[in-house]
Amino acid sequence: MTAPAPLVDRFGRVHRDLRISLTDRCSLRCTYCMPAEGVPWLPGPTMLTTAELVRIASVGVRLGISEIRLTGGEPLLRPDVVDVVRRLAALEGAAGRPEVSLTTNALRLPALAGPLRDAGLARVNISLDTLDRDRFRSLTRRDRLPQTLAGIAAAEAVGLAPIKLNAVVMRDVNEDDVVPLVRYALEHGYQMRFIEQMPLDPGHTWDRRRMVSQAEILDRLTAEYSLTEVPGRGSAPAELWYVDGGPATVGVIASVSAPFCGACDRVRLTADGQLRACLFARSETDLRSIVRQDGHGAGHAAGDEAGPEVDADVDARLEAAFRACLASKRPGHDIDDPAFLQPDRPMSAIGG
Repeated sequence: MTAPAPLVDRFGRVHRDLRISLTDRCSLRCTYCMPAEGVPWLPGPTMLTTAELVRIASVGVRLGISEIRLTGGEPLLRPDVVDVVRRLAALEGAAGRPEVSLTTNALRLPALAGPLRDAGLARVNISLDTLDRDRFRSLTRRDRLPQTLAGIAAAEAVGLAPIKLNAVVMRDVNEDDVVPLVRYALEHGYQMRFIEQMPLDPGHTWDRRRMVSQAEILDRLTAEYSLTEVPGRGSAPAELWYVDGGPATVGVIASVSAPFCGACDRVRLTADGQLRACLFARSETDLRSIVRQDGHGAGHAAGDEAGPEVDADVDARLEAAFRACLASKRPGHDIDDPAFLQPDRPMSAIGG
């Protein structure tokens, strides 16, 4: 059988990375992500079932998706997250089985790290914006730094590697945590990544003038360490530097000050079944209605019998929807354009 054409947009970017949000709910209330009272959650009936999610992912894998990253909200809040990982890791496609990874706040990793590894999870990215307990409580509105650190240790203990730590750097909040976080990562063999704050807050209060840029982050690091740029970035969102000659590295995801849109290979699926070509997209492609078409897709996804004609029709429509979504992908996110508008959805409802 001839392999299907890869997922290529009109600028020649081949898409191999599918980010899937498992839920918009979260156990923290980080100030850059949502207000203290939270945000209106997506209605339960709109959320993809696990079978629907796997059905969509299987089409993506057949079209060349080789990496699936599970996000949220907090993906470990999904009750059947271990089963989700197991089913996704077993998919077969044009590039073989996909690598399945997960971005998490680590609070549930002490209980789930082992089962997730056994289900096929390859690695984790863990959010850690500070090592100061009072600052952590102020930033996340929850006193859970010890639990986060325990979750990181649990991931290391079961062999999930590499462990990447992500910190959003904010002016007058945690700028002075940059060096201590790198020191902590170096001591434990983790990989530290700093992220420029992006215009994805629900209150739309983001102000570029208050953003801590990649240049400022590097200034703080070079006052303490010798940094040498790592060549061959490819499509990775983080630009990497060797620390004191390596092999340890530190990275910066500079979506605002040094955008990497030209090499982007990511496409995103929200927890309610909407496909997004860009984190900052203002349009979405509805895949949920396709897997639930005329009741047949939903019934089959839930485990009921469906004929081969229904299967083929649904898969063909999903493939067409993937391609149509990417055909509309813009060359960049245009944050610097005066006409730029934030997405209607906050980060927690998009998935990182």
